Amino acid sequence: MKYNHALALNPYFRDTTSTMGIFPPTGLEYIATNMKDLVGKVTLLDLRYEAEYQDVEVLSDFIKKEIDLLCISITWSSRFDALCDYIRKLPDEVTTVAGGYKATLEVENLFARCPNIDMVVRGEGEETIREIVSGVPLADIAGLSYRENGRVIHNANRVLPDVLRIPFPDRSLRRHDYCLIQNGVKITNLTFDTVLASRGCPFNCKFCTFNLNPLGQKRKYTERPLESVIEEIRAITADVIMFSDDNFFTNPERSKKLCDLILANKIRKKFIVQTRIEIARDEELLQKAEKAGFKIFLIGIESPHDKILKQFNKGFTQRQIREAFKVLNRYNFFIHGYFIYGNIGETAEEMVYIAQFAKELKLDSISFQKLRLEKFSPMKELIENTPGYHYTATHGSVYSDQYGLKDLKRIRNRIRSEFYTPWRIWQMLRKIYKIQLITTSELMFTLARVPELLFAVLKKEFFGKKRPGKS
Repeated sequence: MKYNHALALNPYFRDTTSTMGIFPPTGLEYIATNMKDLVGKVTLLDLRYEAEYQDVEVLSDFIKKEIDLLCISITWSSRFDALCDYIRKLPDEVTTVAGGYKATLEVENLFARCPNIDMVVRGEGEETIREIVSGVPLADIAGLSYRENGRVIHNANRVLPDVLRIPFPDRSLRRHDYCLIQNGVKITNLTFDTVLASRGCPFNCKFCTFNLNPLGQKRKYTERPLESVIEEIRAITADVIMFSDDNFFTNPERSKKLCDLILANKIRKKFIVQTRIEIARDEELLQKAEKAGFKIFLIGIESPHDKILKQFNKGFTQRQIREAFKVLNRYNFFIHGYFIYGNIGETAEEMVYIAQFAKELKLDSISFQKLRLEKFSPMKELIENTPGYHYTATHGSVYSDQYGLKDLKRIRNRIRSEFYTPWRIWQMLRKIYKIQLITTSELMFTLARVPELLFAVLKKEFFGKKRPGKS
């Protein structure tokens, strides 16, 4: 074997990932699983749960003693500069490969800022990493950028791999369970995991780049065999499973069969899915999903306004949204809605109306993001050709002459305060308990943690920050 010990590293600390920190780094786990039979040993380190190795000197000592291949997942834009500073301090004598969504977008930047990075895997990396560890000449590996004689070589993009040939993550590589921890306090005894039952999305929403990889490639909607999905779920010990599919209910008949298989195999989990409002057309599917343990629906609504929905090419209207929620609200699902504000031609009051519209739909919770442009966003040309609209070079945040970034921040705060009232928060908690997302014993566990959490928050607030004039 070319490599004796490979380290698959998620370099993000807990405070960089918000609530998504409760889920494993699934992309990195796919990479670790796909190379484990070709190297002597694979160690998977998630720094959100490895306080000891957050110290760069401790991690460097471990790498120097044990590791001859370092694979780093760089996925998020959050604290990218700090992450580069951390990575560049790691040993440069070890072969280092970076990959992930953000790494693909920042190839040249990463090579310039991190002299110890030898290769960057662009796009989906399961097949690329297998060729790297197998010793295939670097010049022959599609989807790879690498250093050679003082310059960076970019090979041709890799054709998207066949989903059916990619094994699902080997969870025995994990060193811990995934749970909700805030300020070092475990909030609930529920554990969390993710499953990818399909890849790709057949829809073409104009604002969306989730169905594109960072190379601009759109994956055709492809389904894993249901037998494989059930096999993976049966092996999972976590209490809550989120399906990471772009739209879990794309194929309603397949979804019904999966619900039937979950019940037939006596699988008792709590499931989270991303979906669209079209699911409301199939009440048989809703009934089966409720029985099978589906608890949380994450639904992209995006806007209350027909002009924006048309602009986004969402494929539905405000009236259709309202009709769909009349059906959805008859079932015991916790429904979270996604919205986008700061759209072209949108007034401040139209943006703030998101909160009222969400309450009219009886949504249990919402999140709202200002319009952003990714590298291959179909909205880019429209923004560039609309007088008075601009976007930032770093994060692609869209703003206008009328509503600058500070104005949009104030509007965001208005949306939040008008929706998340004390009454709304109380209603959320009641719904969580009503649909048995948490049981009585789990609720008591959480309530018992409240004093410890409050102490941790106060400790961090008053003692965790350096005082002025102190080193």
